[in-house]
Amino acid sequence: MSILIYAESADGRFKKVAFELASYAKKVAESMGTTVTAVTINASNVSELSKYGVDKVLKVSDDKLGKFTAKAYADVIKQAAEKENVKLVLLSSTTDSLYAAPLVAVNLNAGYASNVVGLPVSTSPFQVKRNAFSNKAFTITEIDTDIKVLGLAKNSYGVFESASSMTEEDFSPSIGEADFGVKVESVDKATGQVTIADAEVVVSGGRGLKGPENWHLVEDLAKVLGGATACSKPVSDLGWRPHSEHVGQTGKPVATNLYVAIGISGAIQHIAGINASKVKLVINADADAPFFKVADYGVVGDAFEIVPKLTEKLKEFKANN
Repeated sequence: MSILIYAESADGRFKKVAFELASYAKKVAESMGTTVTAVTINASNVSELSKYGVDKVLKVSDDKLGKFTAKAYADVIKQAAEKENVKLVLLSSTTDSLYAAPLVAVNLNAGYASNVVGLPVSTSPFQVKRNAFSNKAFTITEIDTDIKVLGLAKNSYGVFESASSMTEEDFSPSIGEADFGVKVESVDKATGQVTIADAEVVVSGGRGLKGPENWHLVEDLAKVLGGATACSKPVSDLGWRPHSEHVGQTGKPVATNLYVAIGISGAIQHIAGINASKVKLVINADADAPFFKVADYGVVGDAFEIVPKLTEKLKEFKANN
């Protein structure tokens, strides 16, 4: 009995979450005395997974699966789970996996726990720790079904190398036309920059930046930090930035190592969507901005003065180290 993970990829390359999921699965497998199997879909360099403890890879190559379709991908994962007779299936908490995981659970008649933030509290009974109440609290959830599906929260465990002797096997699941009831016509992706989904650092701007012409402040700081750029909902609503950059409960939730908020007052929906980030730095001219109440570090002042100085200091620091 192996543990199965769905190792996500995009354009043939594994996402960072695939390596985090493999690292997590390896640790769980050690505690349960079993192995880790990964199923991949149209991924190129599957040998990378061996660095993180994966023992076996089921490689699916199918042009019909070129664009993500939740039902079809869930069917692939379900058939891989049945082939390997697994009792534990692990997915990440990306947008795609959040769509697919409940379908996988239904297909396998399994219990499903999302937002898992740590190793199982117990394996008998099987209990996991999860984020709850928009990441303001934790809950211990018990799953008593024979097969269990877990969704690991992003950046909640980390990436750890653990080399293994991995075997590779071509896998050709039976995918019917009914799995493609939803058709993906096109996908627009940002290129040449770190994506919000994969970023460990996100620098976000709000209406305090006064207009899109000042967005270079966010971009310059994000570049020196090796992070992604984002924005608040009002900014995307005004058309200053694309909606793909809107983070928060009503946009893209993020769980980064560092979240920098510039000129964002901190509406409750925004805070709920970024609250899982480990360190939050807030820069705002309004000392009474709600965001300061949840910030780990706060700077009260004019962003047009503070951010360029911070960016320059970081450049100097990186140049000397």
